[in-house]
Amino acid sequence: MESSLLTSPAFFAVAFPAVFFLGLAKGGFSGIGLLSLPLLVLVMPPLQAATIMLPILLVQDVVSVWAYRRTWSGRNLAVLLPGAIVGILLAYLLAAKVSEAAVELALGAISILFAIRQLVLLAGGNVAPAQRPPTWFGFLCGVGSGFTSMIAHAGAPPFQMYVIPQRLARDVFVGTSVVFFATVNLIKVPPFIALGQFTQENMLAAAALVPFAILSTWIGIWLVRRVSGKRFYAIIYVLLLLVGVQLVWNGWGAL
Repeated sequence: MESSLLTSPAFFAVAFPAVFFLGLAKGGFSGIGLLSLPLLVLVMPPLQAATIMLPILLVQDVVSVWAYRRTWSGRNLAVLLPGAIVGILLAYLLAAKVSEAAVELALGAISILFAIRQLVLLAGGNVAPAQRPPTWFGFLCGVGSGFTSMIAHAGAPPFQMYVIPQRLARDVFVGTSVVFFATVNLIKVPPFIALGQFTQENMLAAAALVPFAILSTWIGIWLVRRVSGKRFYAIIYVLLLLVGVQLVWNGWGAL
């Protein structure tokens, strides 16, 4: 049975830019992928949009993990991933009681303040010295990332708040990010199956976008590897600021 989405120009009009943003995010421009879900929500319910995105993300994860398979921080993953598992479980158990709008509003406000501070330091030439936040803070950031990834599909800001201060080498930062979120996305599969959203229509729509998803991820990787470390972090700060504004906008509008 042919999917109605596959014959919908409106769906593809928003799906292609949405998948492109996901590809840039998986290539290393972490955070910009947050723009994808609001685009798809223009033409379908949020849960259906998130379900279509998940298989696409998993395919893109394979590409990005392969590209950065030699450059990632095992220590950071060991600190963040246990927290992410706890966060995903909490989100699944509390989904009916948690206001997605409130989560987005709070997360957006924190992201904006953090990004502005980093940009002010960078503009003044006062680059903050590399520092490793305490392990307990990293665990909490992992919880926050897993929780917001399930509730509001916005797991990047908490991850960045723990990893950015360490000022890792560009490729190590990106590699750690892609391995972390690839693992988080795999953990999210069973809850989405339990929600009963992996229908034939949704899976066919996702499958139709997979070739462009792979291409966009390679484009993101290609672009990231041509940006200097200092400029890369400046771009990440700006993206985090824009993501924060988007989250505040979404949260405020939904309250």
